[in-house]
Amino acid sequence: MSSSTDYREIQEYTAKVLEIIERKEVTPEIGAWITRQTVDGFREHVNPGFLEYRKSVTKGGQYAAVEWKDSGPSCFTDIGGKEYIDCLGGFGIYNVGHSHPKVLRAVKAQMERQPLHSQDLLDPLRAILAKILADLTPGDLKYSFFTNSGTESVEAGLKLAKAYQNRRGKQTFIAATRAFHGKSLGSLSGTAKGAFRKPFMPFIPNFRHVMFGDIDMMYKTMQACAMTGDDVAAVLVEPIQGEGGVILPPDNYLAELRDLCNRFGALLILDEVQTGMGRTGKMFCCEHYGVVPDILCLAKAFGGGVMPAGATIATEEVFSCLFENPFLHTTTFGGNPLACAAAIATINVLIEEKLPERALETGAYLLANLKEVVKPYPDKVLEVRGKGLLIGVEFVDDQIGYDASKGLFDNGVLVAGTLINAKTIRIEPPLTITREQCDRVCETLAKVLANLTV
Repeated sequence: MSSSTDYREIQEYTAKVLEIIERKEVTPEIGAWITRQTVDGFREHVNPGFLEYRKSVTKGGQYAAVEWKDSGPSCFTDIGGKEYIDCLGGFGIYNVGHSHPKVLRAVKAQMERQPLHSQDLLDPLRAILAKILADLTPGDLKYSFFTNSGTESVEAGLKLAKAYQNRRGKQTFIAATRAFHGKSLGSLSGTAKGAFRKPFMPFIPNFRHVMFGDIDMMYKTMQACAMTGDDVAAVLVEPIQGEGGVILPPDNYLAELRDLCNRFGALLILDEVQTGMGRTGKMFCCEHYGVVPDILCLAKAFGGGVMPAGATIATEEVFSCLFENPFLHTTTFGGNPLACAAAIATINVLIEEKLPERALETGAYLLANLKEVVKPYPDKVLEVRGKGLLIGVEFVDDQIGYDASKGLFDNGVLVAGTLINAKTIRIEPPLTITREQCDRVCETLAKVLANLTV
């Protein structure tokens, strides 16, 4: 844009949008205008591919259900006023529910005092949150680096492992098939889906993938690396694979993996971006298996569904490689006061409202009922599986999975397929979901399955 550009139209347009943002309610006319702006904006300025992908968009992309506001802890409404039970939960960010008042109050209070910090002075909430995490996380995890997303948390974990293990001559990383760890070049090295990887190759060197849950294959790979001098620096895994299709490992897998890492002097990095913060019925999924990692990656629900926030927590021994020069890995916005306020409030709510325990109980109830719903449809559904309120419904093929999720959406229940395993839909609601809402989800799925043709 040249210096001679007339900004009046932009000023008028932004003023109109700001006025709409401040409205408590919108008229049907304004709703129609927002919908047109949204669809046209995605087509012309965001990415037209999303209009083909979103199940909320009509064929040809002429109309879409446009998300507008939260509606209670476990629901939201679109611009037309239709309410949805949120069984996607922002891919797992709404563990404490939509717009939890305690999280909102903390963020608003911090915003009124100081939204961001100067970067040079010591900022108190970062120190306080780091102490809370040292007390909250299992074992001897102690030091935290704060991020804005799960991808950044994994990226920080990989760099931390590299800095620690390079001094020991270890540079090989192992991840699992069907893994999803993010899409930056570093985290994408761990992500397993070829369609996401091929356009951006080559990645970080010395990255290998083995079958998830196969401890014998992991042992043989680590042994082969040791024999060839390609010693393993770290193993990066999700305790339960979320994007991979809600894949649970064998019960003893993580404990045996911990033992293997100890045996070969490799670090264990657990990506709990999706499974952490109470989602599976414990504060952290690794606690189900009695395993403590060397590095733990968090995000998604860490910011309470209000702020983008993440953390990478490590033992003192591992993190100490950054003590001499703390500027080896930094971020401008990671650990900002608003994000820290949100995270502190989120942890308080999870404990006060016993949401991990609630996830365990409600998840068991929902899982059992979903299994009953799909029993008459072995020609459509292969399996229902999960832990806590991270549940996957695997269909016989991608099309049936898409049709089922579209049918649920049309009937006011939002779910989504997984990025790695498209024929599996995730049911990942806020941990605040009620049993009555669970019943409605099951009743809706039964109705959709009855009308699906194979």
